Amino acid sequence: MMQQKVDIFDSTLRDGAQAEGISFSVEDKLKIVKALDNLGVAYIEAGNPGSNPKDIEFFNRMQGVTLKNAKLVAFGSTRRRDISAKDDKNVMSLLSANTPVVAIFGKSWDFHVTNVIKTTLEENLRMISETIAFMKEKGKEVIFDAEHFFDGYKSNREYAMKALSAAVEGGADCLVLCDTNGGCFPSEVYEIVKTVKEAFGDVQIGIHTHNDGGMAVANSIMAVEAGATHVQGTYIGFGERCGNANLSTIIPNLQLKKNIMCIPQEQLVNLTFTARKIAEIANITLSEREPYVGNSAFAHKGGMHIDGVCKASSSFEHIDPSLVGNKRRFLISEVAGRNTILDKIREINPCISKGSREAEEIVNRLKELEHQGYQFEGAESTFELVIRKQLGKYKPFFELETFKLMTEQPSQTGPSASALIKVKVDGRSEITAAEGNGPVHALDRALRKALEVFYPELSHVHLTDFKVRVIDSNKTTAAKVRVLIESTDGESVWTTVGVSTDIIEASWIALVDSIEYKLLKELEKKIKVYL
Repeated sequence: MMQQKVDIFDSTLRDGAQAEGISFSVEDKLKIVKALDNLGVAYIEAGNPGSNPKDIEFFNRMQGVTLKNAKLVAFGSTRRRDISAKDDKNVMSLLSANTPVVAIFGKSWDFHVTNVIKTTLEENLRMISETIAFMKEKGKEVIFDAEHFFDGYKSNREYAMKALSAAVEGGADCLVLCDTNGGCFPSEVYEIVKTVKEAFGDVQIGIHTHNDGGMAVANSIMAVEAGATHVQGTYIGFGERCGNANLSTIIPNLQLKKNIMCIPQEQLVNLTFTARKIAEIANITLSEREPYVGNSAFAHKGGMHIDGVCKASSSFEHIDPSLVGNKRRFLISEVAGRNTILDKIREINPCISKGSREAEEIVNRLKELEHQGYQFEGAESTFELVIRKQLGKYKPFFELETFKLMTEQPSQTGPSASALIKVKVDGRSEITAAEGNGPVHALDRALRKALEVFYPELSHVHLTDFKVRVIDSNKTTAAKVRVLIESTDGESVWTTVGVSTDIIEASWIALVDSIEYKLLKELEKKIKVYL
C-alpha cells in the first residue's frame, strides 16, 4: 500500500517551451494538456499569460475546458519594485488567465536582488509577500518558486530563508526550492531540503531542478527523501539549456521503487505512450535510451543477457517493461545467437522447431542478406517482414508500377525535388505527384499521398529519422549504402532498412517496408477485433 503522495507539477508548456528548437502552437499546447491530464499529473503549468499573444489565446481557449485530474497553473513574477501588486500589469494578467492556481517566482539569492533586479533586500521581501497575499485575497492557490534558492542558500543562508518566510507570511501554499542553474549535487540538495522542511514543517515543500550537471532526476529524488512532496519538471526532460528534471523518469522511480504515489496507479501503463505522444507533438525524436520509456530501455543484444532474461527477466531488467507500457526487445545481431532468431520466428509461427527446414531456410536467408550489407539490429520491422516472406505469411499491400524523380540544382527557394508515382492496389491504379526537400522526401510524400486513397490510416504515419551508412567505402561512388528509416504513427515507433548501390533504391526498400509493416499491424488489429 502506498502511504506517501507526491504532487507532480509539469512545466512542459512553460519551462519546456524555453528549450532550443521547441515551439508550440496553441493547438499543440491544448493537445499536451489533454495528454498530461489523462496521465493524472496534479498540476500543468501552461505559461505566462502576460508574455505573448499565443499564451493569451491559450488561456482564453482553456477557460472552456474542464480537466479531469490536473489543475491548470499560470506563471508569473512577483510585482516589480516600488509599485503595488494591483498596479503591476503582469501580476494582473495572471488573474485574467482565470486559473485556480498561480505560480509566483521571486528572488531568493541576494546577488540577484542587488545585481539583477537592482533593488534592496528589504523591498524584494515585500515584493514576495505582497504579491502572494494579493493572489490569496483573490482566492488563488499560490505556489512560490524560490528562484536560485540553492545558490542563494549557499551564498547567504539567512537571506534565502527570509525569502521563504516572506512567502509564508503572504500565505503561500507551497514553497518550491529551485536549482535554477542546475549545478547542485544530490547530497547538497538533501541536506538543504531537510533543513528547510524542519524550519517550515507546516508548509508543503517542493523541488525544481535543472539538468546542467546531469543530476536533475537524482536531485529531485533526494529532495523527496528529505521531505519534499511536490516535484516540478518537464515530462520528457527538455527545457532551458540542458533541460529540466525528467518526470517520465521520476514518476516510475518514485512510484515503482519507493512506493510513493505520483499518478493514479492504473495510469502507469501509459507512461511510454504519453512520452511518445508529447515528443510527437513537440516534433522531436524521443531518445532511444530514455529510462523506462525509450525504445532501447528494455532492449537486449548480448547472447548471455538474452538467455538470462528468457530464464528470469529480473536477471537483466530492473522492472517488468509492461508496467510502464513499454516492451522487451531482443536485438538481432552477430552476438544474439540462434535462439533469439528462433524466438522471433515463433512469434509469427509458434510451431517452428529449432532444427526444422523452415528455421534453417530463414537463418540462411538472413545470412545472405547480412552478406549483402543488411543489418537488422534496430530494424526489427524489416526482420519480421523477411521472416513472414520466408514462411509464406506475407502478401504485398500494393504494387509499384513506376516512379519518376526530378531534381533541380542549384535549387531555388522551396522544394528541390518532385516525384511522380503510380501504384496499384487490388487492380486499381493511382497516380500521384508531390514535391519535397530532396528526392527521398518527394518520393515519400508521393507514395503516401497515393496510398492514402486506399489506406487512410497512413495519414497518421511519418518519418522521424533517416540515416545513411556507406558500407564499402573503398568502392567510392559505386559503394553500397544502408538506409535506416524510423517511422511513427504517434503511438508506436518502428524501424526498417534497405541496402543498394543506389541510395534512392535503398531508401525505397526501407520506405516500402515501413508502410507495409504499418498496414500489416493494422490488419492484425482488425483480425483480433473480429475474432
